[in-house]
Amino acid sequence: MDGHVAVSVNGSPTPDRMLLEGPNSRWRDLMLMARAATDFLRGFRGLHFVGPCIAIFGSARFAESHAYYPLAREVGRRVSAMGFTVMTGGGPGLMEAANRGAQDHGGLSVGCNIKLPHEQAPNRYLDRWVTCHYFFVRKVLLFKYSYAFVVLPGGLGTLDELNEALTLIQTKKIANFPVVLIGTTYWEPYMALLREMVDEGAVSPEDVQLLKVTDDLDEAIAYLEANTIEAFGLRRVSKPAWWLGERKPQPAGTARTGASASQSTR
Repeated sequence: MDGHVAVSVNGSPTPDRMLLEGPNSRWRDLMLMARAATDFLRGFRGLHFVGPCIAIFGSARFAESHAYYPLAREVGRRVSAMGFTVMTGGGPGLMEAANRGAQDHGGLSVGCNIKLPHEQAPNRYLDRWVTCHYFFVRKVLLFKYSYAFVVLPGGLGTLDELNEALTLIQTKKIANFPVVLIGTTYWEPYMALLREMVDEGAVSPEDVQLLKVTDDLDEAIAYLEANTIEAFGLRRVSKPAWWLGERKPQPAGTARTGASASQSTR
């Protein structure tokens, strides 16, 4: 198996392809494990003091001229005004818009970026970010630090993140954190599919209730507040340890105002 190498479009090996191609040499598998462990370590250290987050998912393809961009920016601003750190996938499009909204308010804006064959650079509205080699590491980091998930219109990646959140909640791998879909018209085909799954017996009726679908941002924020700050009794974590070289990230611009949400033990 030593000579069996997965190749990307441009002809160079990629970590994801090598990881998923099947059995490798023992040495290569060890190196792949070490790279994943290094990603986790950097992610844990880099995000440990970002505070309680709300993850905002959405398309990377919707530029500033798209109608959903100002909506995502306002969602980011309002989440920041609640006292939460805004966490996204760190890329362009609606991820950028949400991070930008957080900085508009003077809140903390972080991202979990992913290294792709066609490089996805972190957007310019991040106070702190980590870049992962593997999607599964990125997902762990996005879900580990988040107390709610806001899902804006998006494509396959957004659907993947949405379904991951619902699966983790439904299987009780994480607590019953709120999941809010913004855009009733956009998400109606998805909701119709879930209802059809309920009719066929593939999904339980109560699983559909895990979702809040709305166009009203006031309603969305009230739902998030009731099901995060009030539901989990958030409290502050310990301060960074200087002797470990730890440092608490600071938001760009002015200091955060408004109610301050703090992290709890889960």
